[in-house]
Amino acid sequence: MTGDLSNGWLRRVGSLESVNFWLTNRVPRRMITLAVGRLSKVEHPWVSGACLALWRAFTDLELEDAQRLDFRSMHDCFTRKLRPGARPVDPRPEVVASPSDGLLGTCGSIRAGTLFQAKDSSYALADLLGGDRDLAAGLEGGVYTTLRLTSAMYHRFHAPHDVRVSRVTYVSGDAYNVNPAALARIPRLFCRNERAIVRCELDDGAVVALVPVAAILVASIRLNFLDVTLHLRHRGPNEMPCDVRLAKGEEMGWFEHGSTIIVLAPAGFRLRHGLEPGCRLRAGEGLLERV
Repeated sequence: MTGDLSNGWLRRVGSLESVNFWLTNRVPRRMITLAVGRLSKVEHPWVSGACLALWRAFTDLELEDAQRLDFRSMHDCFTRKLRPGARPVDPRPEVVASPSDGLLGTCGSIRAGTLFQAKDSSYALADLLGGDRDLAAGLEGGVYTTLRLTSAMYHRFHAPHDVRVSRVTYVSGDAYNVNPAALARIPRLFCRNERAIVRCELDDGAVVALVPVAAILVASIRLNFLDVTLHLRHRGPNEMPCDVRLAKGEEMGWFEHGSTIIVLAPAGFRLRHGLEPGCRLRAGEGLLERV
């Protein structure tokens, strides 16, 4: 009897994942994403109130650390700031901090230029980086981590260390959902979606790359140090040289809903001891450490 009940539960879970996959990946993603983007910025209290109520009905919206609760629109809530001190930053110089709140997904060593988005589903690092083979070569033998932001989480991301941002590469792409069901079914999903590659240089010359990946309803990434919002209508430039210094924990930008950040570090770094896939992290907590 117990086995029958377990099998029935597994079938129901699989069915729900199939429905979620169908609803979010077999629809006109670009059209829906642009429409939701416009709707989210409407500041009429009836519209914003209805949108926020619907959002709260489907997620446990995390507002306990919000700087304020009088949101003018759904977008205002998506991009909310937190009260000072809500995300203390690990000050140790040997530690690379998590740039955002998130659930730790696939992670591991970078071997032969290959990363994994799910079990038995790999993709090429150079493809993720928009064809930048020099950067990919410099990261060979290093480590990668995948941080998934749910829709209820805080959506801003921060400098993982004292860094100099020397270049941003924008890669136009699709807006697939990035939940586990989609990652298990759509090959090379992170290489298909819209994304930005943010090249961060540490004081000792090591290069850590952050790759914020957009998704359905999320295809808009704002970087504070660039006077541009990267979204589905962006038509260039794709290479944006810059020379910006950021202190560890300083805000870099935000998603307009929630998505994924892939953190890449060269040889000499490893995942912080005690972390494993499924762990919940907050911005500023230790993510990587020097070997």
